[in-house]
Amino acid sequence: MKKCLNFLVLAFVLLFVACGNNDTNSDNQAENIDSNSQVIKVGATPNPHARILENIKDDLASEGIELQIVEFSDYVLPNLSLDDGSIDANFYQHQPYLDKMKEDKNLKLDSIAKVHIEPLGFYSKIVKSINDIKNGAQIVIPNDPSNSGRALILLHNNGIIKLRDPSNLYSTELDIIENPKNIQIKQLEAAMLPKVFADVDGAVINGNYALQAGLNSKDAVFLEDSRSPYANVLVVRSSDIDNPKLLKLKEKLLSAKTKKFIDDQYKGEIISVF
Repeated sequence: MKKCLNFLVLAFVLLFVACGNNDTNSDNQAENIDSNSQVIKVGATPNPHARILENIKDDLASEGIELQIVEFSDYVLPNLSLDDGSIDANFYQHQPYLDKMKEDKNLKLDSIAKVHIEPLGFYSKIVKSINDIKNGAQIVIPNDPSNSGRALILLHNNGIIKLRDPSNLYSTELDIIENPKNIQIKQLEAAMLPKVFADVDGAVINGNYALQAGLNSKDAVFLEDSRSPYANVLVVRSSDIDNPKLLKLKEKLLSAKTKKFIDDQYKGEIISVF
């Protein structure tokens, strides 16, 4: 009986060790697969960013790299997902927005390429020209710090309000020193602006969200021009700025093919900066 018991104990121990070794081997194999992977996951808003990335998928595939595009509908999650390693890069934002979010969230991210500008515009179903903006008009703008500042600068540059320092990219409503028409400025999440602009006197809408809503530059009462400092950038983790796969992504994104795609598809609605 004792021998039988010893045999069973020995068998159990051997089985446990074998299972443990298999788990270790599985972990090692998974690590090897990850380290040798030629997949790049890039977060992007649908239009134009995801469409621009789709245009270079085949070019990356010819280099042995599979581009996986992860679409986001907001401006916060793409940076958080990049910082936590869920994706490898993102392409959806301008540099001032990135700088502000890095500061606020202590993110270790850096831009490695400037790609295009999406002109911010003032859209309205009521107002046909700046002179049509009435006293007490309600205007909605994006609620994130960099884009709200950008919207206020646009309103300043077109004589609707006056800012203390229009070169301050993070101006707030507290920086408005003149508001001759007593404009009521309301803030709302950027993605919601195309859905509500018909219910107010007007809205300052980001270019990508305007495109998604079927709006174009001809629909805007006024727009930013090409002197805007808000070029959209390709962003990676700070530890990955020299990653060969991501540098290859940068190369394809800043190619003549991409420039032609932007020119042909958007016809001035967005402007390449390379």
